Amino acid sequence: MKTVIDGLKEKFGDKIHKVWDGCGKQVHVSVDRVFLLEIVAFLVRDHELRFLFLAGSDTRRETGAFTIDYVFSRSSQDKFLILQTRIEEKEPRFPSLTHFLPQANWQEREVQDLLGLEPIGHPDPRRLVLHEDWPQGVFPLRKDFECSSKIPRVAGDYVFDRVEGEGIFEIPVGPVHAGIIEPGHFRFSVMGESVIKLEIRHFYTHKGTEKSGEGKSPEHLICLAERISGDNSVAHAVACAQALEVLGGMEVPLRAQMIRVIYLELERLHNHMSDIAGISLDAAFSFGASQLMRLKESLLNLNERLTGTRLLRSAVILGGVCRDISEAEKGRLIETIKKSEEDFDEIVKILGQVDSLIDRAETTGQIKKEIAETLGAVGPVARASGVDRDLRRDHPYAAYRDFSFKVPVFTGGDVESRMNVKIQEAYESFKMICDALASMPPGPVRGALKPLARSRAAIGYVESPRGECFHWILTDKHGMISRWKVQSPSFSNWPLIEYAVLENIVPDFPLINKSMNLSYSGNDR
Repeated sequence: MKTVIDGLKEKFGDKIHKVWDGCGKQVHVSVDRVFLLEIVAFLVRDHELRFLFLAGSDTRRETGAFTIDYVFSRSSQDKFLILQTRIEEKEPRFPSLTHFLPQANWQEREVQDLLGLEPIGHPDPRRLVLHEDWPQGVFPLRKDFECSSKIPRVAGDYVFDRVEGEGIFEIPVGPVHAGIIEPGHFRFSVMGESVIKLEIRHFYTHKGTEKSGEGKSPEHLICLAERISGDNSVAHAVACAQALEVLGGMEVPLRAQMIRVIYLELERLHNHMSDIAGISLDAAFSFGASQLMRLKESLLNLNERLTGTRLLRSAVILGGVCRDISEAEKGRLIETIKKSEEDFDEIVKILGQVDSLIDRAETTGQIKKEIAETLGAVGPVARASGVDRDLRRDHPYAAYRDFSFKVPVFTGGDVESRMNVKIQEAYESFKMICDALASMPPGPVRGALKPLARSRAAIGYVESPRGECFHWILTDKHGMISRWKVQSPSFSNWPLIEYAVLENIVPDFPLINKSMNLSYSGNDR
């Protein structure tokens, strides 16, 4: 990262206000917002840094202004660069990056909704998080907003981006659905059965999670993190815990790191079993779905035997894990995992022989590599489109650097490729769990707790079953949690479904949607 910093100083001179080392693997650079786009273009084009997410914060009490932090990564060096710009209260606006970095689209609109900072030049400045019944001028992430406030509702309509022309019809789906799922609205514009445009409208389950984290204890914050998306409880808990541990300079014992890997891979397994089952069911292959759900159930039962909860809730704590895995449990766990892998292998062989399933999955819901990269796709969605990224390998955390594993990448970008990525990842998870159990060193499972550093920020991250999950935490001058930003994989991937369905028929939408299996709650927070 030194080369990048030297390049910034040489090219931009006094436009770079300050450079400092942050917690963990972070380097911070403070810049004037006027030069933001120029500097971001330099980082992305000249130094090939990858934009991850941005976090807006109300830091008026500390600095007299708002701040926005733009987080970039360089996987070859396992480093993060955070570009920070100051937004004055009397001029609450900043230059939009969306034309240059389309993946910033939703993130900038979220900052506008929740902090009242306007992205100048944004191509679509409509509301995103706050719906039309929320009054103008009330911004929940500002420090002067009280969570207990009773907000009067107002009348308003969301203006959809309509397609007009002879023979074009609109099909509204949701937000209430026939299945036992959370709410989300899908507005299809179709010509016959072919989809020519899809616009999604989410955030019906927005709970103010990030606001709720302000001032909470680290232990309480991890508890909140687990509840962002139920089936990714461990991923969010570990990402949150890692950010807090970096802020506190806490050492997590190696044995605890190994157990965290086991929990994370168990979570990946039951998620992938469910996803592949859902694809089978939507392609009318009920036998495959029932067998995979049986396998998922056995894995959930295993979770309960290990931790007392089927979704591994409360298994991850600050500084380590809640409980150890005994030698007797290790033996039973290895036996169950190997039996599950054998059953899974049989099911996969059967799936590969079902022509009707393959026919429905091939070329359906394609996302081209260029689109995946441009919109910032993550996880299996990205890897199915030829984008070779995985935080476990590129930015190793917990004990992942001690393991050798393959990152499956397919290039079809369709339902079949997304299913194949998850199948191959499941095989790697089975292997990794057994390797972790076999190589677990003796020792404690929780390190010493320390107070959080004051007025500092840290990033925690996990390659969850759905993809990259980031937790960014900022403390105030007292070492209390001032800002908690969660960048979930579903928030990153939902915009891509609008491209995946184009030129597909409406009846294939459930199959495409299931192959991505994005979380409403994880997106909405």
